Amino acid sequence: METKYVNPFTDFGFKKLFGEEASKPALIDFLNSLLPIESQIKDLSIKNSEQMGRGVIDRKAVYDIYCEGENGDKFIVELQKAKQDFFRERMLFYATFPITEQAVKGENWDFDLKAVYCIGILDFIFNDYKFNEAKDQVFHDVKLRYPDGKVFYDKLNFIYLEMPNFHKKEEELETRLDKWLFFIKNLRDFQDIPKIFRNEVVFLSAFEKAEVAKYSPEERARYEYSVKVYRDLKNVIDSAAQTARNEGIAEGKAEGKTEKAKEMAKALKDEGIAITIIIKASGLTREEIEAL
Repeated sequence: METKYVNPFTDFGFKKLFGEEASKPALIDFLNSLLPIESQIKDLSIKNSEQMGRGVIDRKAVYDIYCEGENGDKFIVELQKAKQDFFRERMLFYATFPITEQAVKGENWDFDLKAVYCIGILDFIFNDYKFNEAKDQVFHDVKLRYPDGKVFYDKLNFIYLEMPNFHKKEEELETRLDKWLFFIKNLRDFQDIPKIFRNEVVFLSAFEKAEVAKYSPEERARYEYSVKVYRDLKNVIDSAAQTARNEGIAEGKAEGKTEKAKEMAKALKDEGIAITIIIKASGLTREEIEAL
């Protein structure tokens, strides 16, 4: 059955809801639901999401959304569809760009940096907990701390949301963040606007932007392609997990490698999917995948 509203876990759907100029009220409201009272945003500008390194050999960082608050604070918002190798390293690498771009040429700069927030919306369970952290936790706010827990530096913040751990129903929603998590997780399944959102201007606008029937033919085509990529990725991950559970790593790696398997492996690699998952899904070796 065709859904009425976009799937926010697709690239098109996520950027339609939060990454366009007309989506700024929704983005501001969502970010404020994650931030403490003293760090609330009144306005922001959406910046070019592609940031180049300082040299031609440097890696390129591309974020789903990159924006700057009116006070200069930087916000990177990433939608992660599948668990990846070195997730923490990826977030840290991304954080270096909005930090280094603040450098001022000359001798008078005093290194007074604006805050950087790296926000990850995860469509999977991170499953890498330490320090007795709750296994079903949704909201994680990570800072640089001393061993005793005291914050060492409060201007570098890593926030990530484990969406599969969010299970609240409409009548259980309490906070602004609860509402946004409920909206993001269930939007693709809504056929009508839930009662809790009907007097909320920001959410009503978001529902309007999410209505597929109002898209132009070009937007509809882009969205359908984005859905196909999302479904293919989910199917590959689900199949790989099932194969790993029931049969272990597939045999016959030396022969029978088809072009289709290599194309699939390359597509998953380009999406940044963990190489262990690609190995299980394609039957290719690590060396073959790294060579793609």
